[in-house]
Amino acid sequence: MSDQLSAHASPEIGRALARLQTLHPKAIDLSLGRVLRLLADLGDPQTKLPPVVHVAGTNGKGSTVATLRAIAEAAGRRVHVHTSPHLVRFAERIRLAGRLIEDDQLNQLLQRVEAANRGEPITFFEITAAATFLAFAETPADLCIVEVGLGGRFDATNVIDRPALTVIAPVDLDHAEFLGTDLAGIAREKAGILKPGVPCVVAHQRAEALEAIEAEAETVGAPLILAGRDFDAWREGDRLLVQYGEALHDLPLPSLPGAHQIGNAGVAAAAALALGLPEAALDGVAKTSWPARMQRLTAGPLAALTAARATDLWLDGAHNPHAARALSEALAAMRARDGRPTALVVGLLANKDAAGVFEALKVLDAPFYCIGFQAAAAADPEALAVAARAAGLKAQAYPNVTEGVKAALAAGEPAPRIVICGSLYLAGEVLGMSPETWPT
Repeated sequence: MSDQLSAHASPEIGRALARLQTLHPKAIDLSLGRVLRLLADLGDPQTKLPPVVHVAGTNGKGSTVATLRAIAEAAGRRVHVHTSPHLVRFAERIRLAGRLIEDDQLNQLLQRVEAANRGEPITFFEITAAATFLAFAETPADLCIVEVGLGGRFDATNVIDRPALTVIAPVDLDHAEFLGTDLAGIAREKAGILKPGVPCVVAHQRAEALEAIEAEAETVGAPLILAGRDFDAWREGDRLLVQYGEALHDLPLPSLPGAHQIGNAGVAAAAALALGLPEAALDGVAKTSWPARMQRLTAGPLAALTAARATDLWLDGAHNPHAARALSEALAAMRARDGRPTALVVGLLANKDAAGVFEALKVLDAPFYCIGFQAAAAADPEALAVAARAAGLKAQAYPNVTEGVKAALAAGEPAPRIVICGSLYLAGEVLGMSPETWPT
C-alpha cells in the first residue's frame, strides 16, 4: 500500500486512480447508496458472481482469506479474491481465478466504472469495489472470497444479498475515528454482513463482542458456527488439529508463523468444511501466502544488510494492540527457540494507539527504533519514541526504515533479529524497495 496509489503502476492506471480519488471529499464515508447506484448502472454485477464468502473482522481476516483461498485452490477450485488495502501495487486487491489482475484489464475496468459513474460523488473504495465486482462477474471462477474494507454493515462490499457463507475473524478496537471505541458496537457493525439463513463462521471472540454477534444473528436469522462450540483448532507437536463437529482433522501446521495463525487456520478450515470442500484439501493450510504477516524477507536491500551481519529480517503489519500482542507472542517463541535477541523497527500512523501497541510489545524487553515512512499521516518518529519511552521501553528515533535497520544492526553482538512492524504503509514501502519482494 502506498500514499501514492500510482506507485509501481502504469502511467494510465496511475492517472485513473488519481482521478477516482477526487470524486469524494472524504477518503472514507461509510454508506451503500452510492455504490448501489453505480452497480445498478453497471448491470448489477454483484448479482452475477460465483458463490461468495464474505469476511469481516479486525485482525486476522486477511490471513483467514489467504488460507481459505489456499484450501480452495488445493481442492482444484478457481478462486476470485478481493482484499484491501494493497501493499505495493493496486492490482493486489483483485485476484481473478487465482492470478492478480493484469494491467490492461485493470485499466479498462477503471475506465468503464469512471464513465458509468459520470462524475458523481463516490469514495475511492466504493468505485474500485464496483470495478472488482465487475471483473469477478466477467471472469469464470468457482468461488469468490470478499474481504470487508472497514466495519461491515455499511462497507461497500456489503452489497451481496445472498453469500454462500460469511465469516467474522477476531473483533477488537481499531479505526476508532470511524467505528468508535465500544467493542460491542464495533462487533454489531462487523455482524452487519450476516444474512438470513446464511451460516456464519465466527472466530474466538471477547465476551462482549460475541454477545453482540449472537444478538445480531438472532435478529437476522443467521445460523452461527462458533469457535469453541462447533469447531476449534490447536497445535499438537508439529501438527494442526481441527475439530469440526464430530470429526477431528489432523493437518500440517500453517505456513504463516505465529500462534495466532493456528486460530486463523482453524477458522479457514471450518469455513472450507462448511462450504463442502473436500477434507483432503485442508492440507492447503501449509501453502498459504500472505505478505507482511510475520514474513521473513530474504531479498531486497534491507535483507542484504541483515544477511551481512548473519541475522534475519522479518516484516509484520501489526498496527493495533491486538495485532501487537500476537506479534509479541510469536517473537517471544522465536527467541525461546534460538536465544537470538530481538530489535524492533516501528512506524505507525499518527491516529493509531501507539501507547497500546508499545504496551503489548513491552514483554519482549527489546530496543525500539522508531521511524518515519512515506505516508502523509505517518506519526513523527520522535513522538513515537517519546510514547515508547513512556511505556518504559528503550527507544530512539530515526528518519526512515533504512536508518533504523542500520542502527539496530550496529547496536552490539550478537546481531539481533530485526523485526520491522507497524503500519501497512510501512510494510508496502519495505516490499516496494525491490521487485523481488513485490506481492504476486
